[in-house]
Amino acid sequence: MDRTIYTDDHRQFGSAVRDYLQKNVLPNAEQYIDDKLIARDVWRGLGEQGVLGLEIPEAYDGGEAEDYRFNAIAQEELAAVSMAFASSVGIDFDIVTPYIVKLGTEEQKQQWLPQIASGEAVAAIGMTEPSAGSDLAALKSTAVRSGDDWILNGSKTFITNGYTCDVAVIAAKTNVEARARGISLFVVDASLPGFQRGRKLDKVGQPEADTAELFFDDVRLPASALVGEVDRGFVHMMEKLPQERIGSAVANVAHAKQILAETVEYARERKAFGQSIGSFQHNKFLLADLVTKIEMAQAYVDQAVAAHADGKLTAIDAAKVKYVSAEIQNQVLDSCVQLHGGYGYMREYRAARAWMDARVTRIWAGSSEIMKEIIGRDLQL
Repeated sequence: MDRTIYTDDHRQFGSAVRDYLQKNVLPNAEQYIDDKLIARDVWRGLGEQGVLGLEIPEAYDGGEAEDYRFNAIAQEELAAVSMAFASSVGIDFDIVTPYIVKLGTEEQKQQWLPQIASGEAVAAIGMTEPSAGSDLAALKSTAVRSGDDWILNGSKTFITNGYTCDVAVIAAKTNVEARARGISLFVVDASLPGFQRGRKLDKVGQPEADTAELFFDDVRLPASALVGEVDRGFVHMMEKLPQERIGSAVANVAHAKQILAETVEYARERKAFGQSIGSFQHNKFLLADLVTKIEMAQAYVDQAVAAHADGKLTAIDAAKVKYVSAEIQNQVLDSCVQLHGGYGYMREYRAARAWMDARVTRIWAGSSEIMKEIIGRDLQL
């Protein structure tokens, strides 16, 4: 089924990103996995391609696309390489950058946006804590006033880009008596004294996406580090979560779609009992079902992307599309592993790596259970 969401401009941009990734990233994919790290030259290359500056105004060396469909098609191309690239790069340009662009001070914008746009600075966001995952209101990290400054203490975990980030947007309690209404956001320079990184976390999948713990030991932040309003951090995060969730949905479907296409080709070529395994009725019916599910999910995601580009995507609809895309992605990839047989369990096969990489999509950006809770509340249940 033809997709109508993108214009020629979007497709040309996506094609340029695809060419860059195929020429410069895919040949080195195994090295990034071994290093558990995306090399800095990749970030700079993506900056040159204009991916990292899509949300950034021209005044700060960005592309100022002002059309979320450019973000979406970039996410699709990144996810076709791996979920790790979609998550790491997406966190940087699609999630962190809008906080600085929309809520940051002029000083923050001048300091960080040109560096992010060029790929010289990698960005992360610190919400999740050891005792606060989906329950963001339960944060324990604190920022306490000290004259005109703030003193930041606490820790974060499961932070994508945490090991290599140069700047991070950090959520901390500025009013410990309150829950959601006592959180503020700060732009934190990773070179400041007291900003410490833990080890790279040993994840089941997405090894090339560096993920780490962050620790803050009396990190002194200037008053200018505040993002948005004091004690309004939770509100700011809730306002930005729909973009994070639609970005996840775009990547989920694109990732599964790519691996499914590779699996169909494998089913054509792999022989058993004297014929291709795809010609067996069970496998043929299974692949027909998977292809149809992916096209259905794609149509739903496209509709959500169009709504977000028009500023009309609600938090409820973002939860729906994030939930269903993650569930279908995992169903499709599990079947792709099965169709590969024993080879599907080998890390050298992309189907195996994709299966491992995708499992977290039902957890991050709000677990499937939390998404259903949000949807259920809207039903007034």
